[in-house]
Amino acid sequence: MKVAVFKQPGQVVIEDRDKPVIEKSTDAIIKIVRASVCGSDLWWFRGLEQRPADTTVGHEAIGIVESVGSDVHQVAPGDFVIAPFTHGCGHCAACRAGFDGNCMNREPGANPGYQGEYLRFTNANWALVKIPGQPADYSEEMLQSFVTLADVMATGYHAAASAEVKPGDTVVVMGDGAVGLCGVIAAKLRGATRIIAMSRHEDRQKLAREFGATDIVASRGDDAVAEVMALTDGAGADAVLECVGTELSVQTAVRVAGAGAVVGRVGIPQKAEMNTNDLFWKNVGLRGGIANVTTYDRDVLLQAVLDHKIEPGKVFTKRFALNQIQDAYEAMDQRTAIKSLLVVAK
Repeated sequence: MKVAVFKQPGQVVIEDRDKPVIEKSTDAIIKIVRASVCGSDLWWFRGLEQRPADTTVGHEAIGIVESVGSDVHQVAPGDFVIAPFTHGCGHCAACRAGFDGNCMNREPGANPGYQGEYLRFTNANWALVKIPGQPADYSEEMLQSFVTLADVMATGYHAAASAEVKPGDTVVVMGDGAVGLCGVIAAKLRGATRIIAMSRHEDRQKLAREFGATDIVASRGDDAVAEVMALTDGAGADAVLECVGTELSVQTAVRVAGAGAVVGRVGIPQKAEMNTNDLFWKNVGLRGGIANVTTYDRDVLLQAVLDHKIEPGKVFTKRFALNQIQDAYEAMDQRTAIKSLLVVAK
């Protein structure tokens, strides 16, 4: 089969590799229909994060179940599914608490290889999310929205859930990548009435407004804080969604939070330390981490997409064939695409 392989920073290629097979009774083999490039993939593509050469890549996809292990009963060959990157088992303490992003029975290595023709998916009995019908039953726009439910839409929702966004809230969203834009969707879905999107790029500002942002702040640092405080009459936000992970973004998120607010942090941390004293003096909470993809998809997000309440697939602004994988990465790296879709099969 053909699959994307990391060679070195700035280089991803398509290689022929052996088609995966069932290795455990809890596995499934999935024929990928659509996949995508994630913003977190850019960390190793840019050389900012270490990754071994010759490893397969990708962690967002939808597809058709081809075969299942003997302990997989909730999905069957022929089912159309979302393949969450979290691979929750459904029965450990973390999964039972609703935190499948912290599943205690994930396979080491995170089971990469979603950017390919076939995927061996672990913990398939619980983690896979069935989509009614078949791919041919849906428009391309719907298929794109389903792809976001493998990661970015669920991650954006995790930021909003972690920040405890509730009806009537004023929310600040840090970050205008696909996750941040999905955070805008999530804030609106949870009832926020004012959503301030921090964005410096016109195309992303436009999409943020389409998703529900009421205000745009293009500044950074002290200027950004001053603008948010002016917009909120000095009170700050009721909830802040931190979807970047840089030191400046986290610091700004805390500074624009109002007294008693919670910062929902889903941006991959880029610095090990932070000064928590700022949290103390404002009674601000900080929580978040890896999204609970299967849980959110089943409880909220899949039905919201099916009912056309949300259209997160609009974050895909360029489409590529699998053999154009290098172009797909470069489009995101160079910001000519908000998110790159990979069309793998019909």
